[in-house]
Amino acid sequence: MNNTKAVIITIGDELLIGQVIDTNSAWIAQQLNVLGIDILRRVAIGDSKESIVSALDEESKHADIILLTGGLGPTADDITKPVLCAYFGGKLVVDEAVLTHVKDIFTRRNRPMLERNLKQAEVPDVCTVIPNKLGTAPGMLFEQGGKIIVSMPGVPFEMKGMMTAVLLPMFAKRFQQSNSIIHRNILTFGEGESFLAEKIKDIESSLPEYIKLAYLPAPYAVRLRLTAHGKDEQALITETENFRDALAARVADHVVSFDDRSLEEIVGNLLKKNKLTICLAESCTGGYITHKLTQNDGASQYLKAAVVSYATEAKVKILNIDADLIKQHGVVSEAIAIAMAQSSRTIMNTDIGFGVTGILSNSPYEDASPVGTVFIAVANKDKVMSKQYRLHYDRIQNKETAAQIALYMIWRFITTYSI
Repeated sequence: MNNTKAVIITIGDELLIGQVIDTNSAWIAQQLNVLGIDILRRVAIGDSKESIVSALDEESKHADIILLTGGLGPTADDITKPVLCAYFGGKLVVDEAVLTHVKDIFTRRNRPMLERNLKQAEVPDVCTVIPNKLGTAPGMLFEQGGKIIVSMPGVPFEMKGMMTAVLLPMFAKRFQQSNSIIHRNILTFGEGESFLAEKIKDIESSLPEYIKLAYLPAPYAVRLRLTAHGKDEQALITETENFRDALAARVADHVVSFDDRSLEEIVGNLLKKNKLTICLAESCTGGYITHKLTQNDGASQYLKAAVVSYATEAKVKILNIDADLIKQHGVVSEAIAIAMAQSSRTIMNTDIGFGVTGILSNSPYEDASPVGTVFIAVANKDKVMSKQYRLHYDRIQNKETAAQIALYMIWRFITTYSI
């Protein structure tokens, strides 16, 4: 018996022209993969009847589950519902529960309700309605020839609400998989994928055919992901983790975590675990590192404050950095990064202070340092860790890379000094 197969179809002209980035299919694929459901394809199509019908005709030949997102709004370009209604041979009827829900939303928000809003309560009479507790457009589930086709809103948090509350539990119960799928990860930092591959090539070549190793690179970081397929889940976990441990031992100097989490989550959890507080002083990154840290639940437990001291004047007036020190070393320098870290810690009386200063792109600037020069420092009351980096990307990627390096240095500081 083969595993259940799924196809994800995202609908919207805005996706095809790149105006909106499709995050829905990535999230859905991750959730289905946890259930052991194989993802055959992720397909993006435009807002047209022909595209939707053609995609359904083609993908229903191969998939057990087809999940669609998008095109369920109240405007004229939202055509998914009438197209699906015709495709499955139904007619639109008012669902009283949905109608009550829509009216309640507008009443609570004290907003006038238009006729087009009321039409959100119309659904094909051949579908099972999936409640949308976070919006007005309900989801629709159709069954045909033993296959499940589900249409959901394109709004990510509305789609996630439906998947989490209704669909994922239903799929887990209904589709018992013949094979387990196991993932194990190693997040590494500071070494490129080709150098890592060279160090672990003998281990990689010894992997059985049912365990695959993938390299997922990002600037300064590479995630090594082992994916295993098999019938005996516990034996598969043991074998996969043995290979993971062997790989991690070989590249131990570069291993950050076995978690399948972002670096900002890892750093945030580490700060919380150790009951540490931090204050950041950011110059060239403009508060982006702070933004990443505040994406985590419970960030208020460790982040006391941040100062975006973008201009030299701000470094002097807000961070109290000696103007003569700036004149002596230059505003983009190791000395100033350290002073920013120490001052931010002192100002907010935190366990850790952080500072970053640099030049991310060509622009008129008082400092003559080469473009891509970044200095980062982390400090507590006793120790300082600082380093210079030379980045070689465009402005946006330099900013992203500097933020990742900064998070890594905070992690390295805490783990090195066991604070």
